[in-house]
Amino acid sequence: MERPAKQVSEATISRLPLYLSALVELPEASNASVSSDGLAELAGVNAATVRRDLASLGITGTRGVGYDVGYVLHEIGVELGVNDEWPVVIVGAGNLGRALANYRGLASRGFPVRAVVDVDAELVGSKVGDIVVRHADDLAEIVAKYGVGVGVIATPPDAAQTATDRLVSAGVTAVLNFTSQVLVVGEAVQVRRVDLATELQILSFYQQRTAAARSGTGVPLALRSDSRTESL
Repeated sequence: MERPAKQVSEATISRLPLYLSALVELPEASNASVSSDGLAELAGVNAATVRRDLASLGITGTRGVGYDVGYVLHEIGVELGVNDEWPVVIVGAGNLGRALANYRGLASRGFPVRAVVDVDAELVGSKVGDIVVRHADDLAEIVAKYGVGVGVIATPPDAAQTATDRLVSAGVTAVLNFTSQVLVVGEAVQVRRVDLATELQILSFYQQRTAAARSGTGVPLALRSDSRTESL
Protein backbone atom coordinates (compact mmCIF):
# COMPACT_ATOMS: atom_id res chain seq x y z
CA MET A 1 0.00 0.00 0.00
CA GLU A 2 1.31 3.43 -0.90
CA ARG A 3 2.41 5.59 2.03
CA PRO A 4 0.41 8.80 2.57
CA ALA A 5 2.36 11.94 1.72
CA LYS A 6 3.63 13.89 4.73
CA GLN A 7 3.66 17.67 5.01
CA VAL A 8 7.35 18.40 5.36
CA SER A 9 8.78 21.91 5.09
CA GLU A 10 11.60 22.79 2.73
CA ALA A 11 13.75 23.74 5.73
CA THR A 12 13.28 20.27 7.19
CA ILE A 13 14.02 18.61 3.86
CA SER A 14 17.28 20.57 3.64
CA ARG A 15 18.35 19.14 7.03
CA LEU A 16 17.40 15.51 6.40
CA PRO A 17 20.61 14.77 4.42
CA LEU A 18 22.61 16.12 7.40
CA TYR A 19 20.88 13.67 9.73
CA LEU A 20 21.35 10.86 7.23
CA SER A 21 25.09 11.49 6.89
CA ALA A 22 25.54 11.84 10.65
CA LEU A 23 23.69 8.61 11.43
CA VAL A 24 25.52 6.59 8.79
CA GLU A 25 28.81 7.48 10.49
CA LEU A 26 27.69 6.13 13.87
CA PRO A 27 29.34 2.81 14.83
CA GLU A 28 27.03 -0.20 14.54
CA ALA A 29 24.35 2.17 13.30
CA SER A 30 21.72 -0.46 12.62
CA ASN A 31 21.55 -1.48 16.31
CA ALA A 32 22.27 1.85 17.98
CA SER A 33 20.13 4.51 19.59
CA VAL A 34 20.83 8.22 19.54
CA SER A 35 19.39 11.08 21.56
CA SER A 36 18.11 14.28 20.01
CA ASP A 37 21.02 16.10 21.70
CA GLY A 38 23.49 13.63 20.21
CA LEU A 39 22.07 13.88 16.71
CA ALA A 40 21.87 17.65 17.00
CA GLU A 41 25.57 17.85 17.86
CA LEU A 42 26.52 15.60 14.95
CA ALA A 43 24.37 17.54 12.47
CA GLY A 44 25.22 21.03 13.73
CA VAL A 45 21.67 22.04 14.72
CA ASN A 46 19.81 22.26 18.03
CA ALA A 47 17.93 19.42 19.70
CA ALA A 48 14.54 21.09 19.42
CA THR A 49 14.98 21.32 15.65
CA VAL A 50 15.88 17.63 15.47
CA ARG A 51 12.79 16.62 17.45
CA ARG A 52 10.56 18.84 15.32
CA ASP A 53 12.02 17.60 12.04
CA LEU A 54 11.73 13.93 12.97
CA ALA A 55 8.22 14.42 14.35
CA SER A 56 7.16 15.83 10.97
CA LEU A 57 8.12 12.43 9.52
CA GLY A 58 6.13 10.63 12.19
CA ILE A 59 9.30 9.55 14.02
CA THR A 60 9.21 9.62 17.82
CA GLY A 61 11.87 8.61 20.30
CA THR A 62 11.72 6.83 23.63
CA ARG A 63 12.31 8.85 26.79
CA GLY A 64 15.64 7.96 28.31
CA VAL A 65 16.66 5.91 25.27
CA GLY A 66 16.38 8.19 22.25
CA TYR A 67 15.74 7.24 18.63
CA ASP A 68 16.34 3.87 17.03
CA VAL A 69 19.03 4.69 14.46
CA GLY A 70 18.10 1.94 12.01
CA TYR A 71 14.48 3.06 11.96
CA VAL A 72 15.38 6.74 11.55
CA LEU A 73 17.78 5.90 8.70
CA HIS A 74 15.07 3.93 6.92
CA GLU A 75 12.40 6.60 7.31
CA ILE A 76 14.67 9.45 6.19
CA GLY A 77 15.84 7.30 3.28
CA VAL A 78 12.24 6.69 2.22
CA GLU A 79 11.38 10.39 2.52
CA LEU A 80 14.40 11.45 0.45
CA GLY A 81 14.00 8.61 -2.02
CA VAL A 82 17.58 7.43 -1.55
CA ASN A 83 16.44 3.85 -1.05
CA ASP A 84 15.70 3.91 -4.78
CA GLU A 85 18.21 4.41 -7.59
CA TRP A 86 18.23 7.66 -9.56
CA PRO A 87 20.61 7.44 -12.53
CA VAL A 88 22.52 10.63 -13.31
CA VAL A 89 23.86 12.22 -16.47
CA ILE A 90 26.48 14.96 -16.20
CA VAL A 91 26.54 17.68 -18.84
CA GLY A 92 30.05 19.08 -19.08
CA ALA A 93 33.23 16.99 -19.19
CA GLY A 94 35.58 19.65 -17.85
CA ASN A 95 37.38 19.48 -14.51
CA LEU A 96 34.21 19.80 -12.42
CA GLY A 97 32.22 17.31 -14.47
CA ARG A 98 35.03 14.77 -14.29
CA ALA A 99 35.45 15.25 -10.55
CA LEU A 100 31.73 14.69 -10.00
CA ALA A 101 31.70 11.62 -12.23
CA ASN A 102 34.59 10.14 -10.27
CA TYR A 103 33.01 10.82 -6.87
CA ARG A 104 32.05 7.40 -5.53
CA GLY A 105 29.72 8.87 -2.92
CA LEU A 106 27.09 9.52 -5.58
CA ALA A 107 26.62 5.87 -6.49
CA SER A 108 26.72 4.72 -2.87
CA ARG A 109 23.83 7.05 -2.09
CA GLY A 110 21.65 5.98 -4.97
CA PHE A 111 22.83 8.36 -7.70
CA PRO A 112 25.00 6.35 -10.12
CA VAL A 113 26.52 8.39 -12.93
CA ARG A 114 25.51 6.61 -16.15
CA ALA A 115 26.85 9.09 -18.69
CA VAL A 116 28.87 12.26 -19.21
CA VAL A 117 28.20 14.43 -22.26
CA ASP A 118 29.77 17.48 -23.85
CA VAL A 119 29.75 19.41 -27.13
CA ASP A 120 33.52 19.91 -27.33
CA ALA A 121 34.93 17.63 -30.05
CA GLU A 122 38.19 17.35 -28.11
CA LEU A 123 36.38 15.94 -25.07
CA VAL A 124 33.84 13.70 -26.80
CA GLY A 125 35.29 10.20 -26.94
CA SER A 126 37.61 10.72 -23.96
CA LYS A 127 37.15 8.63 -20.85
CA VAL A 128 36.14 9.56 -17.29
CA GLY A 129 36.92 6.44 -15.32
CA ASP A 130 35.04 3.73 -17.19
CA ILE A 131 32.66 6.19 -18.85
CA VAL A 132 33.21 7.35 -22.43
CA VAL A 133 32.16 10.98 -22.91
CA ARG A 134 29.39 11.22 -25.48
CA HIS A 135 28.05 14.16 -27.45
CA ALA A 136 25.19 16.14 -25.96
CA ASP A 137 23.18 15.33 -29.09
CA ASP A 138 22.85 11.80 -27.65
CA LEU A 139 21.04 12.95 -24.50
CA ALA A 140 17.59 11.68 -25.53
CA GLU A 141 19.00 8.22 -26.23
CA ILE A 142 20.96 8.20 -22.96
CA VAL A 143 18.00 9.29 -20.84
CA ALA A 144 15.76 6.64 -22.38
CA LYS A 145 18.34 3.85 -22.16
CA TYR A 146 19.39 4.39 -18.55
CA GLY A 147 16.19 5.86 -17.15
CA VAL A 148 18.06 8.99 -16.11
CA GLY A 149 16.36 10.78 -13.24
CA VAL A 150 18.77 13.66 -12.62
CA GLY A 151 20.80 15.92 -14.88
CA VAL A 152 23.84 17.73 -13.50
CA ILE A 153 24.97 20.97 -15.11
CA ALA A 154 28.77 21.29 -14.95
CA THR A 155 29.23 23.57 -17.95
CA PRO A 156 30.49 27.16 -18.14
CA PRO A 157 27.71 29.55 -17.01
CA ASP A 158 26.97 30.82 -20.51
CA ALA A 159 26.22 27.28 -21.68
CA ALA A 160 24.08 26.26 -18.70
CA GLN A 161 20.67 27.27 -20.09
CA THR A 162 21.27 25.50 -23.38
CA ALA A 163 22.42 22.39 -21.51
CA THR A 164 19.30 22.53 -19.34
CA ASP A 165 17.05 22.91 -22.37
CA ARG A 166 18.66 19.81 -23.87
CA LEU A 167 18.06 17.85 -20.67
CA VAL A 168 14.44 18.91 -20.42
CA SER A 169 13.83 18.09 -24.08
CA ALA A 170 15.30 14.64 -23.41
CA GLY A 171 12.80 14.09 -20.59
CA VAL A 172 14.81 14.97 -17.46
CA THR A 173 12.74 16.74 -14.79
CA ALA A 174 15.35 17.16 -12.01
CA VAL A 175 18.42 19.37 -12.54
CA LEU A 176 21.34 20.09 -10.24
CA ASN A 177 23.03 23.30 -11.36
CA PHE A 178 26.68 23.88 -10.45
CA THR A 179 26.91 27.19 -12.30
CA SER A 180 26.07 30.75 -11.30
CA GLN A 181 23.51 30.99 -14.09
CA VAL A 182 19.85 31.28 -13.05
CA LEU A 183 18.01 28.68 -15.10
CA VAL A 184 14.59 29.16 -16.67
CA VAL A 185 12.52 25.99 -16.66
CA GLY A 186 8.88 24.95 -16.63
CA GLU A 187 6.91 24.20 -13.48
CA ALA A 188 7.35 20.46 -13.96
CA VAL A 189 11.14 20.71 -13.65
CA GLN A 190 12.87 20.86 -10.26
CA VAL A 191 16.15 22.80 -10.13
CA ARG A 192 18.64 22.97 -7.27
CA ARG A 193 21.62 25.29 -7.46
CA VAL A 194 25.02 24.67 -5.90
CA ASP A 195 27.04 27.88 -6.08
CA LEU A 196 30.43 27.28 -4.48
CA ALA A 197 31.46 30.94 -4.77
CA THR A 198 28.34 32.07 -2.88
CA GLU A 199 28.95 29.54 -0.11
CA LEU A 200 32.56 30.71 0.21
CA GLN A 201 31.41 34.33 0.42
CA ILE A 202 29.03 33.41 3.25
CA LEU A 203 31.91 31.70 5.04
CA SER A 204 33.98 34.85 4.50
CA PHE A 205 31.24 36.89 6.18
CA TYR A 206 31.40 34.73 9.30
CA GLN A 207 35.20 34.69 9.24
CA GLN A 208 35.24 38.48 9.32
CA ARG A 209 32.78 38.59 12.21
CA THR A 210 34.80 36.03 14.16
CA ALA A 211 38.05 37.92 13.55
CA ALA A 212 36.46 41.20 14.62
CA ALA A 213 35.08 39.66 17.81
CA ARG A 214 38.44 38.13 18.74
CA SER A 215 40.55 41.21 18.06
CA GLY A 216 38.11 43.85 19.24
CA THR A 217 39.40 46.11 16.45
CA GLY A 218 36.98 45.34 13.65
CA VAL A 219 33.58 46.88 13.04
CA PRO A 220 30.78 44.28 12.78
CA LEU A 221 29.43 44.12 9.26
CA ALA A 222 25.85 44.75 10.42
CA LEU A 223 26.93 48.07 11.93
CA ARG A 224 28.76 49.07 8.75
CA SER A 225 25.62 48.39 6.75
CA ASP A 226 23.39 50.35 9.17
CA SER A 227 25.69 53.38 9.30
CA ARG A 228 25.98 53.42 5.51
CA THR A 229 22.19 53.33 5.17
CA GLU A 230 21.71 56.19 7.64
CA SER A 231 24.09 58.41 5.70
CA LEU A 232 22.14 58.06 2.46
